[in-house]
Amino acid sequence: MEEVEIEAVETLAEGWKPLRQYRLRQRRRDGRVQHLTREVYCMGLAAAVLPHDPGRGTVLLIRQFRLPALLHGEGPRLIEACAGMVDPGDDPATTIRKESRQELGCELDGVREVMAVYSSPGVVAEKVHLFTATYDPSRRTGPGGGLAEEGEETEVLELPLSEAWDMVQRGEIRDAKTVLLLQHLRLQG
Repeated sequence: MEEVEIEAVETLAEGWKPLRQYRLRQRRRDGRVQHLTREVYCMGLAAAVLPHDPGRGTVLLIRQFRLPALLHGEGPRLIEACAGMVDPGDDPATTIRKESRQELGCELDGVREVMAVYSSPGVVAEKVHLFTATYDPSRRTGPGGGLAEEGEETEVLELPLSEAWDMVQRGEIRDAKTVLLLQHLRLQG
């Protein structure tokens, strides 16, 4: 037997993304075999970018509605890096360029992938590719704000990197991908 064998998969919901239940057998390190049932929210690939203007020491972030934050009794709008799901046929770099035009209203330069992480691997099948890029305020392509037809309503925030990090320290920025990207940019300093 392999370390893990998937015995059955059942789709529990087909909303925005599928929620599936997996029945599997897993060989433990001691050789015993255990049977498990796990639900997984199958998100796929995502990509996020933290644009910065090194000359002015600023970063571009967005603030948007997030139901899970509201469900935890917090304000419903989180401050995050620009991000989106990777569409079929696209790659993560194409996704962040598209999302940057839609959500931030700007073109990116110096795009660089810094890492890829699993957002919450215990229950979510989502791998997020994290990028940094540079931007020039003179290359604005529009107001940003996201796509209304997708239910998006993003507010663009241009902040000094130091202020954004202070917001992390005060608990005002709590999105994991954004904290990782801000920390990465600070360490590259």
